[in-house]
Amino acid sequence: MSTASPNHAAAAIGEFARFIAIGGIAALANLVSRYFLDFFMPFEVAVVLAYGVGMVVGFFLFRSTLFKGHAISRALVARFVWVNIFGATLAWAVSSVMARQVLPLVGWTFHPFEVAHFCGVAAPAITSYFLHKHYTFAA
Repeated sequence: MSTASPNHAAAAIGEFARFIAIGGIAALANLVSRYFLDFFMPFEVAVVLAYGVGMVVGFFLFRSTLFKGHAISRALVARFVWVNIFGATLAWAVSSVMARQVLPLVGWTFHPFEVAHFCGVAAPAITSYFLHKHYTFAA
């Protein structure tokens, strides 16, 4: 039997929804920057660099809206980077496998690199939420 109140559960769901919405803005920065980086470098390299763009956008948005009250410190930035190294690795792996193997295998031809990158960016959403909440921005 759960001891969490309905209000606590609703607050947690609301916080997660805000995390996904704010993360969506960072993901958009990631996706758009990857599109432009593709003109200058291979897809896999562009995915990694674009993740860095989204990471910077996400850090400042999360810190200023969802996880307020945390002064920028080396420790905070280091924790944020470690969580995002995990997320970037997952995003890179999913994007690469989707673009190079899964989508060609199923005959997907409509913007395959954009679809693959979108799937890759979405992949670490849940793990990133819990890691940022309980590790990066833990009180």
